[in-house]
Amino acid sequence: MLHRITNQTHNLVPRTPNPSLLHLILSSSMATSSSHSDHLPLKPIPGTYGLPFFGPIIDRHDYFYHEGRDNFFASRIRRYNSTVIRTNMPPGPFISSDPRVVALLDGASFPILFDNDRVQKLNVLDGTFMPSTKFTGSFRVCAYLDTAEPNHTLIKRFFLQALARRKDAFVPLFRNCLQESFAEIEDQLSKNAKADFNAVFSDASFNFIFRLFCDNKDPSQTNLGSKGPKLVDTWLLLQLAPLATLGLPKIFNYIEDFFIRTLPFPACLTKSGYNTLYDAFKTHATTLLDEAQSLGLDPNEACHNVVFAAGFNAYGGLKNQFPFLLKWVGLAGDKLHADLAREVRRVVNAAGGVTLNALENMPLVKSVVYEVLRIDPAVPYQYARAREDLVVRSHDASFEVKKGEMLFGYQPFATKDPRIFDDAEVFVARRFVGEGERLLKHVLWSNGKETDEPSESNKQCAGKNLVVLLCRLFLVDLFLRYDTFEFDFKQGGFGPSITIKSLTKASTLF
Repeated sequence: MLHRITNQTHNLVPRTPNPSLLHLILSSSMATSSSHSDHLPLKPIPGTYGLPFFGPIIDRHDYFYHEGRDNFFASRIRRYNSTVIRTNMPPGPFISSDPRVVALLDGASFPILFDNDRVQKLNVLDGTFMPSTKFTGSFRVCAYLDTAEPNHTLIKRFFLQALARRKDAFVPLFRNCLQESFAEIEDQLSKNAKADFNAVFSDASFNFIFRLFCDNKDPSQTNLGSKGPKLVDTWLLLQLAPLATLGLPKIFNYIEDFFIRTLPFPACLTKSGYNTLYDAFKTHATTLLDEAQSLGLDPNEACHNVVFAAGFNAYGGLKNQFPFLLKWVGLAGDKLHADLAREVRRVVNAAGGVTLNALENMPLVKSVVYEVLRIDPAVPYQYARAREDLVVRSHDASFEVKKGEMLFGYQPFATKDPRIFDDAEVFVARRFVGEGERLLKHVLWSNGKETDEPSESNKQCAGKNLVVLLCRLFLVDLFLRYDTFEFDFKQGGFGPSITIKSLTKASTLF
């Protein structure tokens, strides 16, 4: 079994790595390169937006149906001999009033999106459009606020303090959820000879977040029952549908496009479900909401922010991240599984249990998590608007961006930039071990560099470190319980769909 797994958007299978289209384009399409960014030639940004109305629709059809996401960007890099280009981004007319962006398609230009002194993050979470605030109780929640808005500082401080106060609950609470989830996987395997990993770990993700925010109250003992994940899924789908494709046969492409990208879905379609979620958090997250009120936050606004953070940010991210993690570890094969099991069991045995200190002494586990976050980020897009006239630098040139222009970063190209990472499109489990840790500043999954920390003054994910911790805990519990596993997966529009076919119980303790 290969230990280096090549990433392909539509057909992810182990194979001997060959130079990819992306690698060839990014590493050789630029004729000249400067060794110092201050001396890069200043060039006009290439690319075109096409005719009003028709140009964005043509680009949208290329993006979803004719070329596909990666080829859409790769073809334009090749066409314009540049990794900074002008193009349109979905959804376009009529949902987006202005779909024009300056696309940043390498690891050198992408970090400008994190410079909050020079870029603005006002209402750009979902790109060139914003879902109605009726989805969030008529409030603009923290994710849509710019760092210059006073409420951003207050709400971000609330979440950072809330997570800090609950840090001692992270490990025991999540391990409890993992125990329940693996038991469910085993039960499904015994009955059906297969198990739906995504469904089980979607439930686990929601249960963990709800119990973390709601004083360890099990959602099944509330008005939610077992409906929580499905309610959130529907709420998310109606907001994000214009950014996705259902993968239907080609004859339905234009019908799908017209149906989900002509007008936004109204919030009334999910009002009842959202109110059920809101009522559950309002009733059971009393300690959390008291903390918000002590900071001066309106309790109603705070609760809508909690629902959004729990549903959109936390659950929405984790339900995708665990399948990504299992997919890449699974594809890497038995040798990596044995190495992970050996490290996990040795360190846990020496530490006398699964502790935060023990997790810090597992360099392979840490590296595998970072490598998955690098090669398959759960959120592939970042947007920002220029606060002022500024200069964006790629590896090879500088480009002037005018105040008010929308910047768009395609993260999978930035984090698989072959001029930063060797074998950039290959899963290398030990990439970030030892000296490899110096590359962590180029792992950008959290709306910031992995070497940065979330704060009140930036837009980096407040739960960035928690996500890394949960992914490590997932691997630790997986390889404490099992030596290896077999699985199938299908690549969908929102990530892989995983089916577990077998689990081999652990044969040794360490």
